[in-house]
Amino acid sequence: MTLKRTTTRFPLNTLAIAFGLAGLANVWTAATAALNLTPVFAVIAWLLALAAWVWLIVAHLDRGRRSTSTLRSQLRDPIQGPIAALVPVVGMLLAAALRVVWLDTARILVVVFICLTAAFAAWLLSTWLRGGLEIDAVHGGYFLPTVAGGFIAAITAAEVGLPAVAVGAFAVGAFFWAVMFALIGARLMFRPPLPTPLVPTLAIFVAPPAVAGTAWYSIVGATDPIAVGLAGLTILMLLVQLSLIPFYRRLPFSLGFWSFTFPFAAVAADGIGWLARLHPWGWPVPVIVSTAIITALVAAIAIKSIRLRFPEHHPTDTPAVAPAPTGSSMPSLAVDVAASTRLAVMPQREQIP
Repeated sequence: MTLKRTTTRFPLNTLAIAFGLAGLANVWTAATAALNLTPVFAVIAWLLALAAWVWLIVAHLDRGRRSTSTLRSQLRDPIQGPIAALVPVVGMLLAAALRVVWLDTARILVVVFICLTAAFAAWLLSTWLRGGLEIDAVHGGYFLPTVAGGFIAAITAAEVGLPAVAVGAFAVGAFFWAVMFALIGARLMFRPPLPTPLVPTLAIFVAPPAVAGTAWYSIVGATDPIAVGLAGLTILMLLVQLSLIPFYRRLPFSLGFWSFTFPFAAVAADGIGWLARLHPWGWPVPVIVSTAIITALVAAIAIKSIRLRFPEHHPTDTPAVAPAPTGSSMPSLAVDVAASTRLAVMPQREQIP
């Protein structure tokens, strides 16, 4: 009996690949500035992020032409919908990276992607406000449209010389950080645990204070009490993540592990910025170590992701009937594991575009 495949859309969580690579590029950019290194590694990282971003957009659009489901249904999906914000958010980061060679072009592109981020966040919020959103569908990815979008818009706007836009974007990020933290925290604390494939989204909790700290310094250019307070919050959230490591280690690998990349890269980039400003004794060492750790983390997840796309074949062990998704050696797409709560989550083996 052969396995019949149905053409369907790629899960939107694959967009986290480009987000993680952009985070890695940010770390290398910060380390390059702090240590006065050659920019070649930072440029390579940005090119990888750009390639992944374009590749994923093209892959999603191409699959959309041949899919039995629509992109609109994915965007309205309570699990996948918020993750689509990564398209314009990564676009902002890539556009701002152009400022070193084409400032005017970078400024225009940053404004375009900020507008796209705001438009998508407004549309998504309007659909949520109509009601029907179940609390069990909420996860860490709900930080992305407004919180990540707001703070990253603040950083990129400040970098291309738009301080008023940066302040407005920072206000949006700060407001929704408080709102979404309360919403997501309540869901996690008082409802059943997240499905296993969504557990890596817990790492996103460490990103808001780190990205907010970078954004605030980009706006004011000083280590004032607000910057120090955000650093304190970042340290606390990082300690929470370190406490979760034994929990994370029990997880089977999936593309959801890309959720770990940008948050920890954001912490590393923010920390490198502090070290470069304060110059404590031996400060180059933690800069080098943190850059190496983030690079190793992204590389390890990338290698494991490639293995998901090209699994090892053992013909003698291949069953005649396709096994269940969670035990399959073949990449698979989104499946519904909790119909009662309408949670469409990713199994252990997702398909890479």
